[in-house]
Amino acid sequence: MKTSPPQIFVKGKLLGVFILISAQLLVGAIHVFFGLLLLAFDISMVLSSTVAYDVYTSLFGLLTLVFAVYLWRGKKIGWVGTIVLSLFVIAADSLTLLNLPSIPGIPKLPAFAEIGYSMLVIGYLSLGHVRSKFLR
Repeated sequence: MKTSPPQIFVKGKLLGVFILISAQLLVGAIHVFFGLLLLAFDISMVLSSTVAYDVYTSLFGLLTLVFAVYLWRGKKIGWVGTIVLSLFVIAADSLTLLNLPSIPGIPKLPAFAEIGYSMLVIGYLSLGHVRSKFLR
C-alpha cells in the first residue's frame, strides 16, 4: 500500500500553494510598481525600454495579482489564468532570447529567470494533488 506524505497547511492552504501565492503577489507587485514607474517618469529611453514593454509589465503584474487572489480563493480561474500567463511569459521571453519578434523592450537577462520561474509555477500547479484542488 502506497502512503502519501503528510500535507502541511498554512492558513488553510497547502504549504506549496501558500508559498506560490506569496511569490505571485510579490512578483505582481514588483511588476506593477516598476511598469507604472517607467510609464510615469518616461525613463524608458534611458533604460532601453519601450512604452509597449512598460504597459506589458504593468498588465502582467496586475494579472498576476488578480490570478493570485483567485488562487487564494481556490478558484479554477486562478489556476487556469496563472498557467496561461506563465506560458505567455515563456513564449515572449523565449522569442526575445532568440532575437525573434516579441514585445519590444523585454530585457534578455531577466528573461532567463522569468522562464525558469514560469516553468516552476506550471510544474507545481500541474502536480495531481495541486491541480485537483483547483479543477473540481
